[in-house]
Amino acid sequence: MPDEKVVMEALNRVMDPELHRSLVDLGMVRDLKIEPQGKITFTLALTIPSCPLREHIAEDARRALLVLPGVNEAEVVFGAMTPEERSAVLRTAAAAPLPKINQFNKVKHLVAVMSGKGGVGKSSVTALLAVTLARQGYKVGILDADITGPSIPKLFGLPPGGLRGGEQGMLPVITRLGIKVVSANLLVKAEDTAVIWRGPVISGAIQRFWNDVLWGKLDYLFLDLPPGTSDAALTVVQRLPIMGAVLVTTPQDLSALVVRKAMAMLAQLNISILGVVENMSFFQCTDCGSSHEIFGPSHLAEIQEAAGHELPAVRLPILPAFTALADAGKIEEAAFEAFDAFVPLVMCTS
Repeated sequence: MPDEKVVMEALNRVMDPELHRSLVDLGMVRDLKIEPQGKITFTLALTIPSCPLREHIAEDARRALLVLPGVNEAEVVFGAMTPEERSAVLRTAAAAPLPKINQFNKVKHLVAVMSGKGGVGKSSVTALLAVTLARQGYKVGILDADITGPSIPKLFGLPPGGLRGGEQGMLPVITRLGIKVVSANLLVKAEDTAVIWRGPVISGAIQRFWNDVLWGKLDYLFLDLPPGTSDAALTVVQRLPIMGAVLVTTPQDLSALVVRKAMAMLAQLNISILGVVENMSFFQCTDCGSSHEIFGPSHLAEIQEAAGHELPAVRLPILPAFTALADAGKIEEAAFEAFDAFVPLVMCTS
């Protein structure tokens, strides 16, 4: 049987996927027991008990131990850090350098999809952008960076727990149209599992999705960002090579206001605004054919004025048929003629 030093060296090679440091360095290995019968037991002290990746971390640890001579069983017991320990770890994670990008990835254009507030249909717009370009023959991926509110898997009908790891990195799930997708909801066992993470850990997870996923060769990779200008969104746009951003809004005054805040943040970071989508802009009556602005008049003109120049823009209607497709996980069957004309202007594919 290996001694404690050998066991700790093996566990020191197991990395926390969000914090990019070993379990030993982070102080996550507790109560190590080495039994003569070939069994090793230890407590894995997680930053939060409900960590969605805990089974993945535990499995990596078991594999690292089972290759040691004389070890035939490895048991991992889940525990949790104290609030003080967790705070110290997260502070360290926030200051950690960004890992080197996967050498096998060749992403031509990284595009962020942003909104000032939640509930405006940002994920739906992200999916529509990806679907439209995939239909045109481009190689496309989606990085669902809205870690605590991931919607992309639901829109594409992707079941939870679909992500798998390989020697070179994590393998994305591929949709019917060939769109590569990575999301926190593809890591958990049930789609309604809550992801309760603090800001630095969320930022670390987004960076891992960028660096440790085998995206391969992509023409466009879309980032479905968390709403607002929080630290997670700020970290992403500061540290990833974003080509530009597509803004999503709705006709309400409040939505237009917070979109202008997002525009101000992008301006400070010298990131181009590629276009604006006003979602749920109007309702087209199927009986009389008239258009009704349910949430009030359009604010696209005000947003373009705030930008200082005319931006490519499109108004998407409230369409029950589209909602039904999205709820059924069939967004790849959706189509908007106006959106199809908008995408080449934004992505410079015309």
